[in-house]
Amino acid sequence: MSAVLDHGHAGHHDDHAHGAPHGWRRWLFATNHKDIGTMYLLFSFTMLMIGGILAMCIRAELFEPGLQFFNPELFNQFTTMHGLIMVFGAIMPAFVGFANWLVPLQVGAADMAFARMNNLSFWLLVPAGGLLAASFFVPGGAPAAGWTVYAPLTLQMGTGMDMAIFSLHIMGASSIMGSINIIVTILNMRAPGMTLMKMPLFSWTWLITAYLLIAVMPVLAGAITMTLTDRHFGTTFFNPAGGGDPIMYQHIFWFFGHPEVYIMILPAFGIISAVVPAFARKKLFGYTSMVYATASIAILSMIVWAHHMFTTGMPVTGQLFFMYATMLIAVPTGVKIFNWVATMWRGSMTFETPMLWAVGFIFVFTIGGFTGLIPAMAPIDMQLQDTYYIVAHFHYVLVAGSLFAIFAGIYYWGPKWTGVMYSETRGKIHFWLSMIFFNITFFPMHFLGLAGMPRRYADYPMQFTDFNMIVSIGALGFGLMQVYFFFAVCLPMMRGQGAKAPQRPWEGAEGLEWEVPSPAPWHTFETPPRLDATATKVIG
Repeated sequence: MSAVLDHGHAGHHDDHAHGAPHGWRRWLFATNHKDIGTMYLLFSFTMLMIGGILAMCIRAELFEPGLQFFNPELFNQFTTMHGLIMVFGAIMPAFVGFANWLVPLQVGAADMAFARMNNLSFWLLVPAGGLLAASFFVPGGAPAAGWTVYAPLTLQMGTGMDMAIFSLHIMGASSIMGSINIIVTILNMRAPGMTLMKMPLFSWTWLITAYLLIAVMPVLAGAITMTLTDRHFGTTFFNPAGGGDPIMYQHIFWFFGHPEVYIMILPAFGIISAVVPAFARKKLFGYTSMVYATASIAILSMIVWAHHMFTTGMPVTGQLFFMYATMLIAVPTGVKIFNWVATMWRGSMTFETPMLWAVGFIFVFTIGGFTGLIPAMAPIDMQLQDTYYIVAHFHYVLVAGSLFAIFAGIYYWGPKWTGVMYSETRGKIHFWLSMIFFNITFFPMHFLGLAGMPRRYADYPMQFTDFNMIVSIGALGFGLMQVYFFFAVCLPMMRGQGAKAPQRPWEGAEGLEWEVPSPAPWHTFETPPRLDATATKVIG
């Protein structure tokens, strides 16, 4: 065991061996995977707060019927920017932050494969996020075409639309560079003895996610470039007046958009697959089937895109194909849920905060999965398309899915990152109130949607008032809990306030990241660690 404790301080007489540099240069020129991971997570939280403020504005307007604060055009800008900022600015960068921190630690690599490209992939995000947010302040305001930026609405927007397109291009480039880095690190830099099928599941899910990103980000780039040329260069890809077809945009967008949904959930599966075995004190049930299920989800995600388009006049044959393909994707997802539950079965479970978030994730994500099977049926989707039912469904998957898993991961690995333990009481307050407010916010939306309330409307008739009031109160509570999380949990850990974290704070935790001191040294494995037969411990 002692062998690994020396790796962090191994004597290599070069500039890198003298610990972290200080001041602004450390962050601006960062090539260390841990520093870059930290910056990704801080950027992600900043964007989460901006997106959350927009959500509060949306719910304030919808608290009661009539126009209270915003005109419908500004309201649609809020809904569009809330979606774009949360998807591209909050959830995706958070998972890339986790990948930067954990992939080299989990596979026994000294750092990411391309350290300077890693730096560039982060710093591209900052101007991209700024550009997106700044689109509110140009003539015509921010884009108001929904986060899907559908034509023909996009052809009628002002300068803000061009800024959003440019921002998405930059963020896409950042994602592709990050993905190349992750793939090369995992395939080429694993410690001797760490075969692919001995890798932690988090690294596996990111390997598969990175391939998905490389496959689909150029598709989004193509769609928004065609939009740009329609707007400024006289092409008519999506303009029916010139022989174009707005439905073609939907096909191209969703060919990117549906794998994108899985890009935002597969790393979450990896985090939950690390947390559940640790607190059940058992090996993960069915590791191999989990790997194959992850790969299956990725492959199937490429053939279900048009289930977002049942109401566009698709032929019945097409509807049937996409209906069956969509139901098929429930099988590997069900395998994962079954395996997590089987891991917990008869385990010596304790419920520290990371485990609470993981169990909460499994419970609420399963509800989100079932609510997704219902609009997968084309005839039912005709009624539910573009109603609040759809809003409820994807928030159950993306908030209770991606965001809850991110919280589980921060509580689980946070002591390893910072060297201090969080306050268990504050963590549990954060979990329970977030869980309650989340369900108060999004569960009533199912009923609003079933009753026919369309999304992206700034006003609604009287009969929807009660549920909308409940939703708005829940949303305010949920938003405040995330502010509480930052000030009561994150800031004390970042400042080093709290009990010192032991090397292995969780009794059942396995993996190379728990073989190094807490906090993890600035340089971890300068010589590759020698592993035992399970590839989870260092020998020597």
